[in-house]
Amino acid sequence: MSALPWPDAQPLPDSFFDRDAQLLARELLGKVIRHCHQGHWLAARIIETEAYYLAEKGSHASLGYTEKRRALFQGGGHIYMYYARGGDSLNFSAHGPGNAVLIKSAAPWLDRHCAPDALQRMQANNPSASGSVRATERLCAGQTLLCKALGLKVPDWDGQRFDPQRLFAEDVGERPTQLIQTTRLGIPDGRDEHLLYRFVDAAYARQCTRNPLRRGQLEHHHYHLRNTEEL
Repeated sequence: MSALPWPDAQPLPDSFFDRDAQLLARELLGKVIRHCHQGHWLAARIIETEAYYLAEKGSHASLGYTEKRRALFQGGGHIYMYYARGGDSLNFSAHGPGNAVLIKSAAPWLDRHCAPDALQRMQANNPSASGSVRATERLCAGQTLLCKALGLKVPDWDGQRFDPQRLFAEDVGERPTQLIQTTRLGIPDGRDEHLLYRFVDAAYARQCTRNPLRRGQLEHHHYHLRNTEEL
């Protein structure tokens, strides 16, 4: 492993990712993704994830091995990136060939390790459709928005391992008190769209891709609310 970017940095080890995809998806909530972009550290706290398995039809891996998908068939902690509706998307491989977690959305994270103007840099990376400054709570509210804000690109990271000098995920002591478990987004009909493989930090439900607590959604029917200490 490369040298740490600062003495007390704690990149998540490969063993953290070498676990069941649903467990990994839950445990990644609250972890911080750090990316050194153009010489400056940017960061975001993970608030929404989706688990995928080789054996279910919603996953890319279910379509079979290709060189493009090789990271999904390697050990836990490989980076798999692809284009979704023209934007970059970030995934981490989990335990077992073909299993992975999609980082669905995040919230900007600012601390002493980030660039002093990190938020402004992320906003410059990811302006609104009109070109104006995107609201902070919407800056990483989706898989492609997250990658755009952090400057993560498919050609740079697809099939790679984490590099503490450039890109890693870290445990900064943040952990949801409650999480929401519900169905994944964008899964076509007939491709296991009913599976409850999407996990959201309940405190950030309004900032995720689509609020699972929005009007009309019923607990125990559309979603389940769980206390993390019970999991």
